[in-house]
Amino acid sequence: MKIINALVVDGTGAQPAPGEVIVEGESITAIEPPGTVPPDAPDVIDAGGRVVCPGFIDAHSHADNAPVLAEDDLSKISQGVTTEIVGNCGSSLAPIRAGDDASFAQGPGRLFGIEPGGWHSSAEWFAAVDAAGTVTNVCPLVGHGTLRQAVIGPTAAVPTDDDLAAMGDLLDEALAAGAFGLSTGLVYPPGRYADTEEVITLARRLPADRVYASHIRNESAGLLDAIDEAVRIGREAGCRVQVSHLKASGRANWGAVGPALERLDAARASGLAATQDMYPYVASSTGLTSTLSGWLLDAGPAEALRRLTDPDALALLRAEADPNYDRIMISSTRSHRYEGRRVPELADELGLDPFETVVRILLDEELHVTTVLFTMSEDDVITVLRSPYSAIGSDGLPPGLGGTPHPRLYGTFPRVLGEYVRRRKIIGLAEAIRRMTSLPAAIFGVPGRGTVARGGIADLVCLDPEVVDHDGSYTDPAVPPAGIAWVMQSGRISIMDGTWNGVRRGSRLTPA
Repeated sequence: MKIINALVVDGTGAQPAPGEVIVEGESITAIEPPGTVPPDAPDVIDAGGRVVCPGFIDAHSHADNAPVLAEDDLSKISQGVTTEIVGNCGSSLAPIRAGDDASFAQGPGRLFGIEPGGWHSSAEWFAAVDAAGTVTNVCPLVGHGTLRQAVIGPTAAVPTDDDLAAMGDLLDEALAAGAFGLSTGLVYPPGRYADTEEVITLARRLPADRVYASHIRNESAGLLDAIDEAVRIGREAGCRVQVSHLKASGRANWGAVGPALERLDAARASGLAATQDMYPYVASSTGLTSTLSGWLLDAGPAEALRRLTDPDALALLRAEADPNYDRIMISSTRSHRYEGRRVPELADELGLDPFETVVRILLDEELHVTTVLFTMSEDDVITVLRSPYSAIGSDGLPPGLGGTPHPRLYGTFPRVLGEYVRRRKIIGLAEAIRRMTSLPAAIFGVPGRGTVARGGIADLVCLDPEVVDHDGSYTDPAVPPAGIAWVMQSGRISIMDGTWNGVRRGSRLTPA
């Protein structure tokens, strides 16, 4: 396979250069000057002067469930993503304690909308992924919340020394089976119930080349303290730190990403391997339960449902709730009612006040509700994007949930290139592609990917930098991206002009 008339952006940050990429089997064997390959040579792909770059690596994905879905998940491959880092925010699909399938499905598994299918250990889950096949390559992290659920359940119980040892053993097993690192979700149950020492104890088990990725403990008024905690964990555990989806939520906290980046820069200057990821939108997306006080779930989902009918608990939840309900749009629910509308609109329809509406929806859907939350500042998005240590991650919720998911699931990577490179010129094309390719490859130890280089795997994207974009909205998100000409995986074309060939060419990768 010879790719001619290409503008090669190699993923290192080097400026675009005309060239020809020679592929044999699954590997890149040469990058040649223009005119080296005769245009009538066999197996030629004419890039037509468009950019050819490494396949994008989604630094923060929740598509853990995609391999076991009946329908192929094309939301990422259509954007040019060929590799996804999954198992983020403390939630992975293994390990599961034997006999705990039902509790897992109502706890950490609720995020993924599937029932456990016979696997329990991380090795068994990875075998299930391998057997099902993957559309993109996947690099799994193991979730601390999942480890905690497997040992002490969904409650706020303080782990004993034996519990910590058991969690550590499960982490070791996951790492031995091929996990790329450990993730935490320190705002979500059951991970939120862990103190810093618990996390340090587990993170110390990470080999030096594996990563600790954290949805930090607070992304609003406590952002700086949460950054300090992540830095402390990295220093005391001796591991790499990845701050997930760096942001400042809530108008009163806008601007705090600047000081947060300064603290991370200081940590880097002192020798800590610390990076962050971000997505190019001012809205986040998470479960509706996260809009209420964290204690709601501290005894597990069943007790949470009971508390949502208890007058005393409801009075306390109401008193502690953020009154800005217009920021909440219902994204998906188990029954597919309520989707695509904001809470005040639903309150009018139901004849309830906004707080009562949130409670009604949670009860009706047995907590299976996701949202889009409009809480961020565009200036903050730009500030984080300017940092050379910011990788790009979609943070899209798992596929297959239906409803009106956040458009980042379908458009994160084209949006960066269209909105922030071409129109606003916040960063250059070569730098943006570095953030999507070699930077996440280096952070997570993704083998053989991230650059267009001799000997590398031929995961490649051809795109038109003057066209690439995504027009999806919060109410109509599932819009195909524009400007992606084709996507190649391991030397074979998977998508051409938006048409997928129907073959799952991805695989579960293991750390480099």
